[in-house]
Amino acid sequence: MPYEFPVSVYYEDTDMGGIVYHANYLRFIERARSHWVRSIGQDQNALREAGLIFAVSRIEADYLAPARFEDALIVETTVTAVSPARLTLHQTVRRDGTDLFRAVVTVICMTLAGKPQRLPAEIRAFL
Repeated sequence: MPYEFPVSVYYEDTDMGGIVYHANYLRFIERARSHWVRSIGQDQNALREAGLIFAVSRIEADYLAPARFEDALIVETTVTAVSPARLTLHQTVRRDGTDLFRAVVTVICMTLAGKPQRLPAEIRAFL
């Protein structure tokens, strides 16, 4: 089931032309992923204290149309694949139903030492 997260475009998000700077889309989708993790009942601080963290290992991004200062955007996050230690998510940034940015994001679960780790059972069960 897709998770929707609202984003407002602030002046600081834009370049000299008043268009959202390309790297800021990555910030928008990161915020959406963090809120999605909370929405499924997971506390990333507690996971880190237990020795587990999530890290992005790959992003494939397509910039389709510009977002501008004061736009109200929606970031939609959908899990498309789950393996023992990784998730693949599709994330789309939209304005008024129009796709502006799309990304396929691979997130891995790992220890604080950087070694791959199985996703916690409660997350696998939820997904």
